[in-house]
Amino acid sequence: MSGRLDGRVVLVTGAARGQGAAEARLFAREGAAVAVTDVLVDDGAALAQELGSAGLFVELDVADETAWAAALAAVVERFGRLDGLVNNAGIMYRRPLLEETVESLDRLLSINLRGTFLGVRTCAPEMARAGGGAIVNVSSTAGVTGYPELGAYTMSKWGIRGLTRVAALELAPMGIRVNTLIPGGVRTAMATAPDDSAHWAGIPLGRVGEVDELAAAALFLLSSESAYMTGSDMVVDGGAVAGA
Repeated sequence: MSGRLDGRVVLVTGAARGQGAAEARLFAREGAAVAVTDVLVDDGAALAQELGSAGLFVELDVADETAWAAALAAVVERFGRLDGLVNNAGIMYRRPLLEETVESLDRLLSINLRGTFLGVRTCAPEMARAGGGAIVNVSSTAGVTGYPELGAYTMSKWGIRGLTRVAALELAPMGIRVNTLIPGGVRTAMATAPDDSAHWAGIPLGRVGEVDELAAAALFLLSSESAYMTGSDMVVDGGAVAGA
């Protein structure tokens, strides 16, 4: 039985753990060759080894323009092309807006927003040479509404949605689709509250999400099943922002 990504090459950032790792595993099961990229070398290399011949680990600081060029070169050298990109890497911290520092803000924006921009700008030309492809930029429900003490994170995630819209318009003539995946509360290292926590009490479906559920959404956005979607937001949050 054919996989939904047979013959395709996909690069995933922040893929060593959590949602990114779940995406990498699912994409490989669906027939893709997967470039696992992260700053977490040991975890990333272990995952690539787990994926066997379908996996390649490349150390990548997404805020570093030079590192992006080197990562893409490594992927093309190994697999010969690039068809898909998931800009998943990101960081988050809590701090009241009036206590925010320029240094912390700049670091978060450099990873979450500049890193996404660099991924799009670096990879799109190679994807165009391969005949087109799909990009998934991971935002957050913080990019749809606002949350106290998440000012820097919220700024970055709204920015990712805007970047996606512009990229979708500019890259469509190259055969490249660009969509935003918007997770709500998901069980990862950045969101460790238990299912019965008051933090998740407002989710209509009554539970926190799982990384495999987000990976399935990313798979859809990369696959030919979403061939008529670009510039769109896919919200996967258990209904948390349905009334926002």
